[in-house]
Amino acid sequence: MHDDLHEYTALELHQLLQRGDVTPLEATEHYLARIDRLDREVGAFAHVTPEAALERARLVERDVAHAAPLWGMPLADKDLHPRAGVVTSYGSRAYAGDVPDESDDLVRDVDAAGAVSLGKTATPEFGLPSYTEPLAGRPARTPWDLSLGAGGSSGGAAAAVAAGMLPFAPGSDGGGSIRIPAASCGLVGVKPSRGRVPAGSGIDRLAGLGVVGPLARTVADAALLLDGLIAPRGYPARHPFALRPPGEDGPYLGAAIRGEGRFQVGVMLDTPWDDFTDIRVDDEPRAAVEHAIALLDRLGHGVEGLAPAPEPGYPGAFRTVWQAGAAGIVVPDGSDDALEPLTRWLVERGRERTAGELAEALGWLAGFERRTIARFSAVDVVLTPALAMTPRPVGWYDADDAEENFAQQVRFTPYTSFVNVAGLPALTLPVHDTEAGLPIGVQLIGRPGGESTLFALAAQLERAARRGRRRPPVW
Repeated sequence: MHDDLHEYTALELHQLLQRGDVTPLEATEHYLARIDRLDREVGAFAHVTPEAALERARLVERDVAHAAPLWGMPLADKDLHPRAGVVTSYGSRAYAGDVPDESDDLVRDVDAAGAVSLGKTATPEFGLPSYTEPLAGRPARTPWDLSLGAGGSSGGAAAAVAAGMLPFAPGSDGGGSIRIPAASCGLVGVKPSRGRVPAGSGIDRLAGLGVVGPLARTVADAALLLDGLIAPRGYPARHPFALRPPGEDGPYLGAAIRGEGRFQVGVMLDTPWDDFTDIRVDDEPRAAVEHAIALLDRLGHGVEGLAPAPEPGYPGAFRTVWQAGAAGIVVPDGSDDALEPLTRWLVERGRERTAGELAEALGWLAGFERRTIARFSAVDVVLTPALAMTPRPVGWYDADDAEENFAQQVRFTPYTSFVNVAGLPALTLPVHDTEAGLPIGVQLIGRPGGESTLFALAAQLERAARRGRRRPPVW
C-alpha cells in the first residue's frame, strides 16, 4: 500500500503506474482520501464523485491501453466543463444541481487519454472573475495561507494541486484564469498558444481568448499534462501546428526534462492597463522579477529591458469584448435574479453593446495582436511579473460595486489578459518567496507556437531557483 503517493510528482506517479508499482485504483483511492481529509479547509472542489471515480479507475485498468498518455492519472474537471451524468453548476446558483446529458470535448479527451476524473474543481460564476469566491459555493483558498484566495478562474484546480489533492489538473484561461491561480498557489501554469490544444483551442471563442492548459507542481508535470491534452484529438492535416517540422514542437515533456538552450529575454514592466487605473507592482512581485533576472544572468541568457509601449485603446476594447462575451451566457428561465452582481453587470453591459461597437473593438484588438507580436519579435521570451500583488485576502473584492470590482481585478493581474488577446503562449512558475513564506512567481511569454522554448527556459529557472519540494502548511 502506498501512503505517500501525493509526495511524488505527477511524472513520478505516471512512471509508477506504467511500471505496475501502483494501479489506477490505488492512485484514485489515495487522492480521494486526501480530498476527504483536506478539502473542507481549502474549498478546491465544487463536487467530488468518488463512486464514479472508482468505477472509472477499474475500467481504465481493465480496458484502456497502457500507452494512453495519461493512463490511470487522477485529475478533475473544472466546473465549467460538462461531464455527462455529473452535476455541473458553472459556479452559479442559476445552475445549481444541473446534470448535463453530454460531456464537452475536453472531458472526452482526458477520458480518451486514460485519465480518471475525481470530480469538479471550483470556479467563480461562469469563470468570469480572477478570484474564486462564488456565492454558489465556498471560496477556494491558497493552501499556503488559508486566509488568502486561490485566484481564478481555475482557482479550485490550483488549490487542489497545491494541497496535494491532485497530481495535476486541467484549467482554462480566457484572461489569465490558469496563470493567476497558479501564481497564487505556487504552481506552474501554462496558457498555450491559440489553437494548440484541439479541445480548447480558443479559435472558436470571441476574440480567440479562451484556451485550455495545465496546472502542476513542476515544469515537467505541466508538460506531461499538456502533451496528454493534445494527443487524443491531434491536429487536422493542414492545421498550422501540424505543418511544423518534426521535432520543432512537442511533445513538450522532452523539452521540460532537458531544459536546454540559451535565449534572449526581454523584461516588460509596463501594461496595457496603465491608462485605465493605477497599476503598481508591489515589492514582492518586483523582487521575484529581479531574482529571475539574476538567475537568467547566471545561466548565461541575454536579458534586456523592453521600452514601454502605451496602448490607451486597450482597456475600452477589452472591456467591450469581455462584456459582449458575457452577454451570450444562457441561464434557465427566471434565473436572472440568481446571478451575482458582477455577472449581472457584465451581462447587462454586454447586451447594451451594438454590433458596430463590438466590430470596432475586435478590429482594434486584432491590430493590438499584430503590434504585440512585432514588439516581442526581437527576443525569444518576455519576462513579466505574474501578478502585481501577493494573493488577495478572501473577501477583498467589492461584491456590490461591479465597476470597482473590475478595477480591483485589473490592479491585481494586469499582465495576463493581453497575452490571450495576442494568442501567445505563456507560463508562470514560482521563483521566490515572501518573508511570510508565500511563493511568488513570474510570467514567461513566448513567440506564437513557442511552447518548447518556454518549457526549456522554465526548467532551467526551476533548477536554478533550488526551491526544492516545498509544501504548504495544509499538506
